[in-house]
Amino acid sequence: MVQYKVVWEAKDNFQKQTYRNRCYLSTDKGKHMLNIPVKHLGGTEGRQKYADVVTENSYNWKKEHWRTLEAAYRTSPFFEFYEDEIRSLYEGSDDNLFDFNLKSIEIIADCIGISISNERTEVYKVAHENVFDGRFLIEAKKEKKMEFEPYAQVFEERHGFIPNLSILDLLFNEGTNTLTYLKNQPLDFPRHA
Repeated sequence: MVQYKVVWEAKDNFQKQTYRNRCYLSTDKGKHMLNIPVKHLGGTEGRQKYADVVTENSYNWKKEHWRTLEAAYRTSPFFEFYEDEIRSLYEGSDDNLFDFNLKSIEIIADCIGISISNERTEVYKVAHENVFDGRFLIEAKKEKKMEFEPYAQVFEERHGFIPNLSILDLLFNEGTNTLTYLKNQPLDFPRHA
């Protein structure tokens, strides 16, 4: 989002085990997954559109996620600086995953100091021409090997540098340097076949 124009894919089917409803943090115990529970409604085909996915709110996952973020990052250099903005995500009564994700992206983009596009796809296309198609980046089970420059992390002494974590890890640890860090990272993504 820092280096490319983004158009949000709003018309594809929801896929399980993607970054659409999970992220990873660094905690005192190492790499830790936060997962947003979703209701799998599906139709007769067992599929549902990503834009129609509803979060499962029978237990307070937002409260649990916020407590985990506090425990993991309370001692980071910039947690208190961004705490109020990020906490607002966990206080609302959102139940649409797509809307929650866009709201999260908007708040984080504001913290970083960038503006993002609200443009969404109108129809699903298997392939896009003349643009970088980054939809493959949501696949959590097929983690991409990307060489990003290490930065200081809260539990680095225990676990070493842990790559491919949530943007919140970078934000809470690097703060106002986050945008510069992101602009300077090579985006040599292996192209999705």
